[in-house]
Amino acid sequence: ELLELLTRERNVDGQGLEISAQGVAACLARGLAVVQGDADRDLDNFPTRAFDVAILSKTLQQMRDPRRVLSELLRVADHAVVSLPNFGHWRVRWALLAHGRMPETRALPDPWWSTPNIHLCTLKDFMVLCDDLDLEVEVCRALSEGQKPRQIDPRRPIENWRAETALFLLRRKA
Repeated sequence: ELLELLTRERNVDGQGLEISAQGVAACLARGLAVVQGDADRDLDNFPTRAFDVAILSKTLQQMRDPRRVLSELLRVADHAVVSLPNFGHWRVRWALLAHGRMPETRALPDPWWSTPNIHLCTLKDFMVLCDDLDLEVEVCRALSEGQKPRQIDPRRPIENWRAETALFLLRRKA
């Protein structure tokens, strides 16, 4: 859907990487350029700086090796747009405190035993990873269902409580 939107409304010349054969077929039926592959294994098949921007939408937490995937994204593209659910959001913390169970929220809707997420993190965790990989956050926006995106400083502790999902524009530090 995102690739279709960017192609149609922003005239982007984009290419998708989709893990499932059904997803590839659906994309091809819509006239989208897509290849079947797994970001955990197949990003190294793309040439260095092949793209201006690489997008990983609510997927990093599903990767087996998020550190490697993030590093590879910024090898194949000058910039990366990454969105992820924030496990530090107050609703998540409240669910753990009040019920003593893994939370089910709008951003994390699946029960723990069926979630595709294997590496949940907070904004603070993600910023530590960015520092470790020598990545610069150019822009960060908090996303919450039903609200307009708002620009935030992901290093401010209060945002770790307030941002349900975060959207980052990243690049390698100069």
